Amino acid sequence: MPVTQPDLLKRTVRFLASTELAVILFLATALLAIPGTFTDSRALYVHPVFLCLLGGLALNLVLCTVRRFRSISVPVLILHLGVLVVCGGVMARAFGYVATVNIYEGTTVDTVYRWDLKRDVPLGAALTIKRINREYYPIPVKVGVLRGTVKDSLHTLKTGDSFAAGPYRVTADSLQFPAEVLKLSVFQDGRLIGTCDTGGLRALPANFPYDFKLVAFQNPVMKRLWVDLALTRDSAPAVSGTAAVNDPFIWNGLYFYNTQVDVDKVGTPFAGIQVVRDPGRPCVFAGFAIMGFGSILSCARRLRKEQRKKTVSE
Repeated sequence: MPVTQPDLLKRTVRFLASTELAVILFLATALLAIPGTFTDSRALYVHPVFLCLLGGLALNLVLCTVRRFRSISVPVLILHLGVLVVCGGVMARAFGYVATVNIYEGTTVDTVYRWDLKRDVPLGAALTIKRINREYYPIPVKVGVLRGTVKDSLHTLKTGDSFAAGPYRVTADSLQFPAEVLKLSVFQDGRLIGTCDTGGLRALPANFPYDFKLVAFQNPVMKRLWVDLALTRDSAPAVSGTAAVNDPFIWNGLYFYNTQVDVDKVGTPFAGIQVVRDPGRPCVFAGFAIMGFGSILSCARRLRKEQRKKTVSE
């Protein structure tokens, strides 16, 4: 007996909604995603093969849900919805990109290098690195105190601590790199009277009798690294913020990460900025939230059933 078109359509729908196909697609997607966990490249997740597998998995879930809609509990329906939203978010990432640029402190650029296109493209705004900031854990230092040309004393302490110099109290605020200059604040009777550093900068009263010299310090351990940046576009007001490795500055759907700070051959500092456009990010987070809510409802439903069975048996 020949197979009619309606029968062929039913068989096709039944196969696309089958558990067997779901298992095959899930395993294939998981195996293909494994290499992507060991690299920083996004190429795998926007590859047509991966997107087709993910789309097939979403289609399978939709058809399965429609065919068994009346027999599926509300928590499971919510879980299915969450999975579909996550799949949609992952597929939307194909419309995003990752770009990078190195910018000297105090300079501005308006182009970035897109790794998917292998070329420089306009950013759509002017990006300025206003300041590169470094914060270190307290650094052990030795500070020599001079009264004119005579050595007065030597103090060993950590940045953030203070020592006495005659009637004054001197705080070692911070050690600046790569200049290797120690910044100090001077107090008298608990009142700030001025600041100075071991590089020669001095904002103290004219009759202040002491000078300070950085004698030695231990290698610092970085605590935090971030940059102050600004974005301008056309005649719109400048938008300012900070960017760090795991704390991006967000503007117009773009995420700006500070990925590195270094100096060039002549000692000029620059910052590496990674620009990420990820339109699927909100969908992925929303999908996980929906799945979490569905899981809670499912657990609550199961606990109620167990409680009822226990009550009946008693």
